[in-house]
Amino acid sequence: MGIFTQSIEVDCTPAGVPIRMRWQGREYRLAAEPVRWFERRKWWKEELRAERGRGPGLVDYEVWQLQVKLAGVGPLRTFEVSRQVDTGRWRIIRMPEAYQESA
Repeated sequence: MGIFTQSIEVDCTPAGVPIRMRWQGREYRLAAEPVRWFERRKWWKEELRAERGRGPGLVDYEVWQLQVKLAGVGPLRTFEVSRQVDTGRWRIIRMPEAYQESA
C-alpha cells in the first residue's frame, strides 16, 4: 500500500461527508459511498501531555476511504484520506493501487 502525506482539497456535504476531491490540479468525483473509520495515533510520542477534555484529533484520527473517478469518468481509484480536526485540512495517507502497481 502506498503511503503518502500529501495535502488535498475535499468538498463535503453539510453533514461533513466527502463528495469530491482535488489533487494535483485534477478534480475527482466520488463513484461509491465513502467509508469512515478512526485510527489510533501514538500521541504520547508527539505530545508532551494530553490536555483534559481534548480527545478528538489527539488520540484518534478520522480516516475516509474514497473511491473516485477523474471528473466522474475513467478508471476507479481508491484513496484513504484523513481530516485534521483542529485545522480542517485534508491529506492523502494511503493509496492501495500505488502499492499494487509497484509490486
